[in-house]
Amino acid sequence: MKKQTAMNRDWIATARTLSEALPYLKRYEGAIVVVKFGGHAMGDSEAMETFARDIVLMRQVGVNPVIVHGGGPMINELLDKLDVKSEFVRGKRVTDEKTMEVVEMVLSGQVNKRIVQALNDQGGKAVGLSGKDANLMTCVQTDPDLGLVGTPDEIDTSILHSLFRSSIIPVIAPIGMGHEGETFNINGDTAAGAIAAALKADRLLLLTDVSGVKNQDGDVLTSLSSQQIRDMIEDGTIAGGMIPKTETALDAIEGGVRAVVILDGRAPNAVLLELFTEHGAGSLIRKA
Repeated sequence: MKKQTAMNRDWIATARTLSEALPYLKRYEGAIVVVKFGGHAMGDSEAMETFARDIVLMRQVGVNPVIVHGGGPMINELLDKLDVKSEFVRGKRVTDEKTMEVVEMVLSGQVNKRIVQALNDQGGKAVGLSGKDANLMTCVQTDPDLGLVGTPDEIDTSILHSLFRSSIIPVIAPIGMGHEGETFNINGDTAAGAIAAALKADRLLLLTDVSGVKNQDGDVLTSLSSQQIRDMIEDGTIAGGMIPKTETALDAIEGGVRAVVILDGRAPNAVLLELFTEHGAGSLIRKA
């Protein structure tokens, strides 16, 4: 009897949660949401499964998700195994032709297909791409000192809209093609921001290993304007690895993305909590 009572309570709680979420589910119907997937969640099988289930649910309720992923730790691991030595300029790895071969192999192969399989295992229909496919991302060289590192210059989203019409989830490796046929490695956040801007996405979600943008007291700020972000970078409140993420957010918003959220990808159901609950998750950044 006690077990049945507990089950009834669980069912009622679930029903209430679904009822509360319903307006939010409808609000995002037809929306484009770009998700940068990386960090701890990529290396943890359980976290990967949870992430994939959440993305498939998004697609089932009418959202058009686009996944852009990183893979730095996997690249480093294979470079070490192959004894490929790296040079660094101002703390950044120089990507020569030999390194680029490894980067493309890991990102477009191992990592990309693992995410695609995880999504398909959860009942979704996912297709893996790199920025080279269908001229999705054409790049210019970011800095000659860094070698084959690129910055997206032109984005052709036609392949993505074709996949949306077929309810297929695109999973994109941040590899691009140069105007002279070169292959470029692109920072994952940069690639996600450029794609989100080209799509005029409703949301860009940057999954990290921190809970969001914090003030000087260490408290997570749940809502910020672009100007607040600029002020916090200038006064040093935003520092270290959070600077490039917030700069990506600013560029995406200037490019037409409605809002960017920096959130903790390690938290269970972080993506769903952000989109489909009133309180959201992480730090939401808007233009004004």
